[in-house]
Amino acid sequence: MNWLSDLNKIETTFAPILEQWYSVHKRDLPWRHTRDPYRIWLSEVILQQTRVAQGKPYYERFVETYSTVADLANADERELLRLWQGLGYYSRARNLHQTARYVTLQLEGKFPSTYHDLLKMKGIGAYTAAAIASFAFGERVSVVDGNVYRVLARVFGIKEDITTTNAKKTFATLATRLIQSANDPATYNQAIMEFGAIHCTPVSPDCLLCPLQQGCVAYLTGQQHRLPVKSKKAPVRERYFTYLVFRHNGKLALRERMARDVWQNLHDFYLVETEVSKDALQDLPLPELIDSLLQLGVVASLPIESVQLLSHQRIRAKFYLIDLPEEAISRLPTDLHWYTPEEISHLPKPVLITNYLENLFG
Repeated sequence: MNWLSDLNKIETTFAPILEQWYSVHKRDLPWRHTRDPYRIWLSEVILQQTRVAQGKPYYERFVETYSTVADLANADERELLRLWQGLGYYSRARNLHQTARYVTLQLEGKFPSTYHDLLKMKGIGAYTAAAIASFAFGERVSVVDGNVYRVLARVFGIKEDITTTNAKKTFATLATRLIQSANDPATYNQAIMEFGAIHCTPVSPDCLLCPLQQGCVAYLTGQQHRLPVKSKKAPVRERYFTYLVFRHNGKLALRERMARDVWQNLHDFYLVETEVSKDALQDLPLPELIDSLLQLGVVASLPIESVQLLSHQRIRAKFYLIDLPEEAISRLPTDLHWYTPEEISHLPKPVLITNYLENLFG
C-alpha cells in the first residue's frame, strides 16, 4: 500500500487503523472506565505536564477524596493544594477548585456537554474541552496535544514549527478531517494520544512494528527524529533562594506565599532571594528585624543546599536552620507563624520544602 501516492486514502484509513491498534495495545487506566465528565476533566487536568505513571496515584487519591464535582467545590483550598503537592503548576489546582464551584453553584452540578460550552469554563482550553466533549459525550471533535502533533507531523510529513499559530491551524484542520473517518470519536482520540505516548515516541519510535509504516512520510524519508519541528525553549531562568528556618522548642516558622509567583498559596520559610548565590549569612541583604533575630539566635547546622527545576526556572536553594531563644520568638515578621511538625505535615508545600523537612525530621 503506497499511501504517499494517495493522500485521500491515507486520511480515510488513518483513524480506523489507529482504533484497531488501540483495541490491542491500550493501557488499562482508571479514567478510561468512565463517561463521567467530572472524572474525565480531573484526569485531563492532572495529566497536563505530568506523566501517566506519576499522575495515576494523584487521580486515584482525588476521586477517593472528592468523588463528585460538588465534593471538590466544597473542598478546603489548603487541603486541596496539599493533595496536589508534588504535581507542580499549582494554578491547575486553583482553577479546578474555581471551576468545580462554578459547575456546582451556577450549573446545578451538570457539566456543559459541548466543546464550545466547555471552552467557556475557567482553566479549560481547546485540548481539555475536546477531550471531555468526545470522551464523555461522544462529540466528534479532535484532540490535539503533544502526542498528536508528533504522530501527525511524522505520518503526514508536516514541517511547520508546532509552536507557531499557523502550524496550530494546520494541525487542527488536519485533525478535524481525520476524525470524520473514525468509527467512534472517543476511541479514536484515545487511540492517537496513546499511539504517540507508547509507540510513536519522541525518542526511539517503534517504526518496524508500526501499522502506519508504509504511509508514514517520516519513516519513508528517514525524518523520524526531525519531526515534529519545534523551536527551542526559552532559556531557563536561574533563581537563588536562601531560606532562614527559624526553630523554637521543636516548632518551625513558616509563611504562606501570597504573591503571584511560583508556589502561590503554598508554605515555605523566611526567604531572601538574591541575583547570585551568597556564600554566607553575613552576605545577605537583610532587614534590621531579621538581622536582630540572627544576632539572638544560633545557627544550628551547616547550610543544606537543594535544587528544583520548574518549567522555565531553576530554583537553587540554601537552608539555614536557626534556633531562637524565648525572647526572640515574638519578634518574627507578621507573615511567619509557628507550627509543630504535625501541623506542618498538613500544610501545602513545594517539593523543595517537603524534601528539606524530610531531611530535617528524618
